[in-house]
Amino acid sequence: MEQFTGKVWVLGDDIDTDIIIPTEYLALPTVEDMKQYGFSPLRPELASQIQEGDIIVAGKNFGCGSSREQAPEIIKALKVKCVIAKSYARIFFRNSINNGLLLIENDEIQDVVKEGDTITVKMGESIEFDGKSYGITSLPDNLMDIINAGGLVKAMQKRNGII
Repeated sequence: MEQFTGKVWVLGDDIDTDIIIPTEYLALPTVEDMKQYGFSPLRPELASQIQEGDIIVAGKNFGCGSSREQAPEIIKALKVKCVIAKSYARIFFRNSINNGLLLIENDEIQDVVKEGDTITVKMGESIEFDGKSYGITSLPDNLMDIINAGGLVKAMQKRNGII
């Protein structure tokens, strides 16, 4: 069982794709160019403060709004290990899987952690914080294969012997 530990960044409910990456930055040539503007309407400093392996913890309806694939790509480019939210917009959820970004649903952890706390995720089992365990549901193996490959395209290339 894989497990990882990361520093928490806490966001609220209804974080839409325009907050994750505002429309005006979509014209930049690459996701690497765009990532510095991630979450800028909400917290302009956040993208520069996130470190590799950090974890975003949010409320309900994370990723609502447009279906732009750049939203999960930006989070992945910021090297966020995973997003834990109470719920996700369905198209954002699938776009995230297709882009290799791990999403975990949990309706308790956002109410008990504060920004800067450290949590441990035991994949398919639990989130550990402050001596307590918060259950999570496993993603199906086929979706974990896509995430572990780095996204749908890479998973299909691997399956078909291209890489």
